[in-house]
Amino acid sequence: MGSGLALKNFPTLIIDLDPQGNASTGVGLDQKERVHSIYEVLIDKINFFDAVQKTKINKLKILAATSELSGLETEIANDPEKAFVLKKKIEKNYNDIIREFNFVIIDCPPSLSLLTIMALVASRKLIVPLQAEFFALEGLSQLIKTIDRIKNRLNPNLEIEGILLTMFDKRNKLSFEVEREAKNFFGNKVFNSKIPRNVRISEAPSYGLPVILYDPNSLGSQGYKEFISEFLDRFNETEKKVA
Repeated sequence: MGSGLALKNFPTLIIDLDPQGNASTGVGLDQKERVHSIYEVLIDKINFFDAVQKTKINKLKILAATSELSGLETEIANDPEKAFVLKKKIEKNYNDIIREFNFVIIDCPPSLSLLTIMALVASRKLIVPLQAEFFALEGLSQLIKTIDRIKNRLNPNLEIEGILLTMFDKRNKLSFEVEREAKNFFGNKVFNSKIPRNVRISEAPSYGLPVILYDPNSLGSQGYKEFISEFLDRFNETEKKVA
């Protein structure tokens, strides 16, 4: 998504908040190239913009993640404001961030950890990738409960921008059942665009490229391009209403 927005000429920042660092790897930043990281920003070792790095994609920058991030939860366990650590860093640098970037995307770990809560507290909009599989629906219900708690206690401005179906297989009846269940619950919050099961998506990270650059004509790339266009249409409509 970050790469697609950048390719459409929107300066974009990815904050990789997953200790596995998959987003960092996916834009071509291997471990030895991660000179600084979001972890160092969160523990006050380095300033926010000093840790921002360029990627192979023009107009796309990243605050990379390293395995050190996995220890953050223990290190700040006694901090009563721990859920606001990331938000405070963004607020401190807010004017510079909005001057340089149109979009800031926070990539979360695949679990409801403190890091995920920190991301939700710092965000305005939430996009939920939903695998077109039965167990993903069960996990989604737990996520919605967490979002409601965060809205009530920590971030009343958080809104679900949309649900994005991923790993969608048109040959599989279950994929359509998951789509139907998602639409029954979320209505038009479910994006019409879907990300299909596609081997090119799986291959792309090993080449240090997002799929829309690795194989622009693949089904996976087409799915992401359609999603990015739909997202921008929704975003522009929302901003008009706010204005």
